[in-house]
Amino acid sequence: MASTFAKSALTALLALAAPAFAQQAPDAPPPEVAAPEEAPAPEAAPVEPRELTPKEIAAFNQAVSDFTAGQTAQQAGDNQGAVAKYDAALPAIRVAVEADPSNIDNVNFLANALFADAAAYGALGQMGKLIPLYEEALPHWRRMVEAKPEDATGRNILAGILIQLGNQKLAVQDTSGADPYYQEALTLGRKAVETQPDDKVAKNILLSALIGASQTSMEEGLRDETLNLGKAMMADGSIDAANRPSIEILTGASAG
Repeated sequence: MASTFAKSALTALLALAAPAFAQQAPDAPPPEVAAPEEAPAPEAAPVEPRELTPKEIAAFNQAVSDFTAGQTAQQAGDNQGAVAKYDAALPAIRVAVEADPSNIDNVNFLANALFADAAAYGALGQMGKLIPLYEEALPHWRRMVEAKPEDATGRNILAGILIQLGNQKLAVQDTSGADPYYQEALTLGRKAVETQPDDKVAKNILLSALIGASQTSMEEGLRDETLNLGKAMMADGSIDAANRPSIEILTGASAG
């Protein structure tokens, strides 16, 4: 149910996913000063699963109905109606995951509900709502990809969320905060293109991650890789509207 919807919502995420270049391509940032190492935090004790109460079961069943209604509204373009339904559904789904974090079906449900809610808020232009939802969804999507590493849709969604969170950091000049998100997305994007070399979505995810990482990392050759892939995608028409402006700027800066 939920994973099917994720495929259609992925487009909304990717429309937001491209990090913007400055009008002049910036020089590589200076190396970051390493922070003092901290002692690792003690691992949290595993949560003992518990049964949901009858009231929680009723709330969960209502959440399934609300999520389904949210899907219907969102697919019809009623994003305001969608967020109302998703927001109503989320508390009960969170409770179910907290009660038994090992139930991967409920983790999947929560990951998709958070993602769908974020996509609807993004369509409404309410970015202040979108980012916290992506932050909450991130560990759940990591679990889903770890459980199903060959699921291309889940992998692409995770990469897109990472890129969006990196963009948020980069927008406030927090390059050291943005870089880990882009690096994780790069790994996922490269795997996606390796397994689906002709897939337009996979190529644009990789390109978005490269655009971001080329502004936050000192890795040699990263900017050339970004430029070469961007030029190739512009030539074959596979580049999307979100990535095109950054590549045009980078191409112009390199030509100059």
